[in-house]
Amino acid sequence: MEVYTVTVATGTSEYSGTNNYIFVTLVGEKGESERTLLDNPGLDFCRGAVDQYKVNSPMHLGTVLLVKLEKERYWLEDNWFCRYVTVEPPGGHVVMTFPCYRWLIGDIKVEIREGQAKMLRDDSLPQLLAHRKTELQDRQATYRWTTWAPGIPRCIDAKTEADLPQDVRFDNEKRSDFEHSLHYALLELSLKKMAITFGKSWNDLDDFKRIFWKLRSPIAEYCMEHWKEDRFFGYQCLNGSNPRMIQRCDKLPKNFLVVPNMVQSSMAKGTSLDKELKAGNIYLLDYAIMDGLPTNTIRGNPQYIAAPLCLLYQHPDEGLIPIAIQLEQTPDMDTLIFLPRDPPLAWLLAKMWVRHSEFQVFQVLSHLLRTHLVIEVFCVATLRQLPTVHPIYKLMAPHLRYTLEINCRGRNQLISTDGIFKRVVSTGGDGLMILAQREYKFLTYRSLQPPYDFLDRGVSQLPNYFYKEHSLMLWEAIHSFVSGMVNLYYQSDHDVREDLELQAWIRDISLEGFTELPNFGLPSKLCTREELSTLLSVSIFISSAQHAATNNGQFDWCAWVPNTPCTMRHPPPTDKNAVTMEMIMATLPDVSQSCVQMAITWHLGRAQPDAIPLGQYEEEHFTEGQAKELIDRFKAELKVIGEHIMRENEGLQLPYLFLLPSQIENSITI
Repeated sequence: MEVYTVTVATGTSEYSGTNNYIFVTLVGEKGESERTLLDNPGLDFCRGAVDQYKVNSPMHLGTVLLVKLEKERYWLEDNWFCRYVTVEPPGGHVVMTFPCYRWLIGDIKVEIREGQAKMLRDDSLPQLLAHRKTELQDRQATYRWTTWAPGIPRCIDAKTEADLPQDVRFDNEKRSDFEHSLHYALLELSLKKMAITFGKSWNDLDDFKRIFWKLRSPIAEYCMEHWKEDRFFGYQCLNGSNPRMIQRCDKLPKNFLVVPNMVQSSMAKGTSLDKELKAGNIYLLDYAIMDGLPTNTIRGNPQYIAAPLCLLYQHPDEGLIPIAIQLEQTPDMDTLIFLPRDPPLAWLLAKMWVRHSEFQVFQVLSHLLRTHLVIEVFCVATLRQLPTVHPIYKLMAPHLRYTLEINCRGRNQLISTDGIFKRVVSTGGDGLMILAQREYKFLTYRSLQPPYDFLDRGVSQLPNYFYKEHSLMLWEAIHSFVSGMVNLYYQSDHDVREDLELQAWIRDISLEGFTELPNFGLPSKLCTREELSTLLSVSIFISSAQHAATNNGQFDWCAWVPNTPCTMRHPPPTDKNAVTMEMIMATLPDVSQSCVQMAITWHLGRAQPDAIPLGQYEEEHFTEGQAKELIDRFKAELKVIGEHIMRENEGLQLPYLFLLPSQIENSITI
């Protein structure tokens, strides 16, 4: 009789433990062990426990190929989360680790493989080939594609988060915190509305200060004090919630009715608009994508949008500043060009209209479409086409945590026909979907790669563009790490081309996920290690750094509602001299809309209590020494980047820490 030592680790989150029966069978090259009930004196499989057992086998099993776990009900059903199993053969040979990281629900049998990453070519034994095939068949039946709406990326087939398998659901603590924080924010919202309704009137910009209660942040307070300043407006174009909108302007658009003498007073001494255009110091915000969108109706009142053009100048002394704003894309003889020398309230309202368009674009396009929905495609394809033993699955899994659930919740609670956007946002309803469809039609794979994005927008020389500088540092670190992993498991480009599972994965991404995109630019076949490394880097960068850049600061920039209003209740002005404070207050979101904007951006933008920072891998999918060394090197590089960012921000009145590695989550979880 051979005796194997088996160690079983239970999950650390709430309700991970179980009082059900757990059995184990070791499957080896030469046979199977006895089916063994794992039962020590006292309680087994408590939350966070690591329990050790002896398993007998009538013969030496040779190499242990699979660990078969079985859960059977004892009185009441009690789900169990298994982290991993280790097996020590007789004679004290090397301990083998079998990662699990999944829920066992109901009376169930699961088989898990040893942790060394293996591609299809590496398996020849019938048991292992059959295990690979069965796992993918089961996953493809569980994780199915569907079209939630035409003209946007396809998604997981789940009407609500309750339809998702437990393995991709929030942990109980995450779920409780998510729902509690939403209720907390909405409760404060209700109290604010009540206090204001029975208090003073709502007729001045300072009245917005009355909804600043506990929900506040240092940047939000800075914003409240400086939001009227042109320099701060320019700063937000570089480092705000939508830092990828600005582009260099070498020639004025034909539909932008600016002439040089209009903006001469904004130029530095001795220069002109034409000179600065040639020098590369003129930049543009163009919201043409907003033109003609259907607008929302809230409580019977129509809401309004604009499609502005905003010209900015990199002034040698003042920094990046706006110098001209036009609020429509199809101008006529009556079209207004708003300038800094206009009546102060007219210029302020024009900037508000630009920032209102910014809210729509950053929430629906930069945030929802270009991070959440894009990454969901990678998530579904990975679950459907790559077995857990595949090195690319192991690499991707930590960066897909919780994404399916938060996207299901977003579709149901935020952007649905009766969601929060419909209640308070000017593009709520049909508008936001058409906006997303317009952007998706022209989405390119190239634009998702930071080096090309900055190059194509012509912004490489802009100073104090912290988002750009930090993004490129993180991109290089991620790409270096991913390339190391790819080169570890793929010895040549030929290995990439011959990996049938990998090729099925890229076909699922390009042909099933990103449908209706003839000009997207992502091939349906991977031919080189560099192509694979770049694609994986894009996915990891978007799910971590890019999401952090657009999501984590939304409360900071939107809490002071006049700075980034979610809706406008009156159309743009037609007479600069007629703009009054009464007009501005009647145009900006009302008390109720402002409170909802504050509450939701706080709820979605706050730091998550169970966040796993970029590069931290709590679930150890890789067990090989070389892979672990690459992970350690990645962590060290991120630490260096973090230290650089902290030094860079020393003494800054307005620090930019959204891309500090310790503040970036590994995946899209909110």
